[in-house]
Amino acid sequence: MDATARSAELLRSRATAPAIPQYRRGAIVAVWAAAALPMAALAWLVAPALAHRFGGAGHVPMAKALITCLTAGLVWQSFLVLALIRRERNGLGWSGLRDALWLRAPRSPRTGRTGGKVWFVVVPFVLAFGAEQLVPSLPAPSDRDLGSFLGSPTGAAFMHGAWIWAAVLLVSFLFNTVLGEELLFRGFLLPRMRDAFGRRDWVANGVLFAAYHLHMPWAIPTSLLDTFIIAYPTKRYRSAWVGIAVHSSQSVFLAALVLALVLR
Repeated sequence: MDATARSAELLRSRATAPAIPQYRRGAIVAVWAAAALPMAALAWLVAPALAHRFGGAGHVPMAKALITCLTAGLVWQSFLVLALIRRERNGLGWSGLRDALWLRAPRSPRTGRTGGKVWFVVVPFVLAFGAEQLVPSLPAPSDRDLGSFLGSPTGAAFMHGAWIWAAVLLVSFLFNTVLGEELLFRGFLLPRMRDAFGRRDWVANGVLFAAYHLHMPWAIPTSLLDTFIIAYPTKRYRSAWVGIAVHSSQSVFLAALVLALVLR
């Protein structure tokens, strides 16, 4: 099948796909709250209450509690998305999920070309996302910054040979940038924000995503940069995979760091 035929077939399939419903601002905020408030409660209320149940020296008990609680919160976001889609479409078939969550190859807004070389648009945004990690952020509490903890002698000692905790962290990374945050904010919310926010729906989406970080508020200012690095290309190329790929570059780096510490 040549490119013209593939494009025609793609247009026909999209024409027959159910339209994505648009949410009012109140409903959008309600979905945001269903993700943000549990994460905040888990980080600031549940984790401190559980920390004393975990063994270890220094910040290790709190780190274990935070890893456990925030992983649970990210998994909850995945279930939230599935529940919303099931309610919306009365089913969870792959074709329905793909269209409802923008889980399709990026499409060039200029040429209409889908996939193939269009995937290279991810590269500059991955580089920009990497550069964002170098931007100074607000000071974080010493017992709540996972990156600082893993980079400390205490964190390195804790992770050495800790395959179970490494597995939990890998699950957390997966739900953070693939099945949780990105699927909810860029796959579910962004396509449903057009009527409420117009052409700047991606800006509103980025602001909501930054404000979602109540569980780690020191990250909110730098998270605003994700508006341009993740939300914008996702909207421009109509593909949640773009945002997932960009955000997952961080998960790949952290996963490599965790595995290196375990095997050290």
